[in-house]
Amino acid sequence: MRRRSLLLAAVPAGLVTLAACGDDKSESSKASASPSPSASTPPPKIVEGPLPAITAGTKFGEKPTVAKGPGEPSKNLAVKTVIPGSGRTIAENDFIQANYLGQIWSTAKVFDNSYDRNRPLVIQLAQGSIIDGWRYAIAGKKVGSRIELAVPPELGYGKSGNPQAGIKGTDTLVFVIDLMDSFNSKSSAQGKPVPQTDAALPKVGTNTDGKAPEITVPKSAPPKKLVSTYVLQGDGDEIKANQTVLCQFKAVVWDGGKTFQQTYGSGRLSQFSLEQMQQAVKGLAEGLTGKKVGSRVLVVVPPELGYGDNPPSGGAVKKGSTLVFSVDILAAM
Repeated sequence: MRRRSLLLAAVPAGLVTLAACGDDKSESSKASASPSPSASTPPPKIVEGPLPAITAGTKFGEKPTVAKGPGEPSKNLAVKTVIPGSGRTIAENDFIQANYLGQIWSTAKVFDNSYDRNRPLVIQLAQGSIIDGWRYAIAGKKVGSRIELAVPPELGYGKSGNPQAGIKGTDTLVFVIDLMDSFNSKSSAQGKPVPQTDAALPKVGTNTDGKAPEITVPKSAPPKKLVSTYVLQGDGDEIKANQTVLCQFKAVVWDGGKTFQQTYGSGRLSQFSLEQMQQAVKGLAEGLTGKKVGSRVLVVVPPELGYGDNPPSGGAVKKGSTLVFSVDILAAM
């Protein structure tokens, strides 16, 4: 079972629901915007230690073994860059992809790790989405870095702790984090272009500058069956039906080619479970399943796998509309 012990919010920040339709400047888009850090709360003091030794699994990407905390922990947030990376600098409100191990300072008891699940965490570095210890420790670090941190209770789970994970309200937590990648609203898929030779299908732009690709819908009748094909093919893992994806997307209706929703230019990304998407736009979930991370995918959804005769009110989607999606799959977990 996938654990979400680092999450504080019930729903990942930046989630976009395709049930709320409008153009890219709609109020529904604004309501889904990522939260901003609190301006009234000053950042905590960050110190270099003390921190326990990493005794095994010392390379980036390896599951680490971490010793028990040496004596009393600092009351401040302790952060050390164990392995410096050379990738882009991570900023507040970015999404990160990371492997991690977490344990309790006083006992060295491991309460969670992603290495054994072989599914890195994908989460937004935003207030209310992740514990503050992570938020302050990771901002400013570079992709490719391994960092170690000791998080005092007030920057972790507070006085209530996390009973499900065996964490008391007085526990200082130790984490080793491998920062694998980061994404923001200017990210695009970086796969290789695939020839678009079928004149009966929409043509999708192949730009990778974080701007919305142009979608040109043919004037012919739409296909009657679901279509899912690569525009840019990445080299990541194939997405499974039970995973959550992080993406940029643009969605238009076949008749007229009008955009009814997109993330491009909105300052946010979309993160959704394919299992939940089965209940909203089944064809989109089916069209992304099996596709590779790092790809741009064209998905044409016939009415019976989209909104059918029950479209959202007030938008470009009508009864019986065929939907066209361009989806940049940035990450999956």
